[in-house]
Amino acid sequence: MKKNDIVHLSIESLSSDGSGVGRAEGLVVFVPLSCAGDEIQAHILKVKKTYAYAKIHRILNPSPDRIEEDCAVYRQCGGCAFRHMRYEAELRQKQKMADDALARIGGLDLKSEGILSLSPMRYRNKAQYPIREEGGRLKAGFFAKHSHRVIDCEDCLLEPEVFGKVVQALQWFMKEKHISAYDESSHTGLVRHLFLRCSKDAAQLALCLVLNGEGLPFEREFAAFMSGNFPAIKSIMLNVNTQKTNVILGNEYRCIFGSEAIEDTLLGKRFRIGAAAFYQVNHDMCEKLYTKAAEYAALQPGETLLDLYCGAGTVGICLAGDDTHLIGVEIVPEAAENAQENAALNDLKNAEFICADAAAATTILKEKGLHADCVVIDPPRKGCDEQTIDNIAAFGAQRLVYISCNPATLARDLKIFESKGYKAVRACAADMFPRTAHCETVVLLRRKNIDDHLEFTWTDKDFGRQHR
Repeated sequence: MKKNDIVHLSIESLSSDGSGVGRAEGLVVFVPLSCAGDEIQAHILKVKKTYAYAKIHRILNPSPDRIEEDCAVYRQCGGCAFRHMRYEAELRQKQKMADDALARIGGLDLKSEGILSLSPMRYRNKAQYPIREEGGRLKAGFFAKHSHRVIDCEDCLLEPEVFGKVVQALQWFMKEKHISAYDESSHTGLVRHLFLRCSKDAAQLALCLVLNGEGLPFEREFAAFMSGNFPAIKSIMLNVNTQKTNVILGNEYRCIFGSEAIEDTLLGKRFRIGAAAFYQVNHDMCEKLYTKAAEYAALQPGETLLDLYCGAGTVGICLAGDDTHLIGVEIVPEAAENAQENAALNDLKNAEFICADAAAATTILKEKGLHADCVVIDPPRKGCDEQTIDNIAAFGAQRLVYISCNPATLARDLKIFESKGYKAVRACAADMFPRTAHCETVVLLRRKNIDDHLEFTWTDKDFGRQHR
């Protein structure tokens, strides 16, 4: 097999990034935009020793799961992976993705109880749009896959309709006032990104412009224009990022309209969310996920809950009762402050929040002799480092609840926790990001005891050797 060959493929399954998987001439072939059950002719793009990449040349016999795509820029935009597939088939794939990772990477005899899901439409409460000028035309949308080429998108079906209207209003204002867009190659131009966030049903909107400079021309006019056209806007922030970096947000914020945060409600609890705070992008699915996490945590009156990677404090505050001792850990200072405000907003008297990374904070808490009855972990995609896992295990909590957006790093960490005395006993997948290749999973781990054959060591001084 070589580049530009046309080969016949039957697509047998899907990979973790949503590509179809077939086999030809002894090689695994990955084909984006294909469905399990498709029979296709594939155009080979790249050949490695044991696998190849291809694109669809012709569909000979479509899978029963294939549907008409409902987005004009789906094939160019890098956001979605499954708009060509029935949603039921996507859910089956994501549950399989979680189960395969638990078995193959984690070596665990554990399958998920199912997959939590809701509507795949208009669910996102946050979006970040790169703003660029190409060929004399201002563009705002999303990056094409594996590139920094902006694909215009007037109305993304994952987001509230109002987001697209705000984007168009920003473009009009920039053209009218001759405000420049950022150019990555020359590191010139002013407006880098538009960051939007909303509460449930877009009742409140927060707008943040990321600038390659200290200020925005016509700031007052801009604030009046946007808030006048969109009464739901309660916060307009400017963020300064003058670094040559792919990181979207800088460290400096300034409010030019309204407040520095908007307010939302989760499971009956109130939350103020600033621009820098982590907050789940799918409100309704977040409530289902946190309800499952609360079921797994099974907190009893007076217990201590340690909430790591806590963001704006949402997980811990939603799980905690009035008499729970809640300790949250968050590395982003603005988010840690948000979490403290949110605890006060919900009248949680016995809550404290530490601004530090998880490894440093757990080291400090371990040295202070903290005992946690339950630990909830919601790390970034890279998962936990081993020092943090060691520290968590040292707390001696009877229950750990691990929320993950990456089945592979989750499974890797569960295997390490197993070696530290914790057994994963329940798992549930959750489709927090419909139409994308991402899958959320929540897992309950219980502390093993000696009767469960937990390994332990002791020293026999009489014989001068160690026993296991």
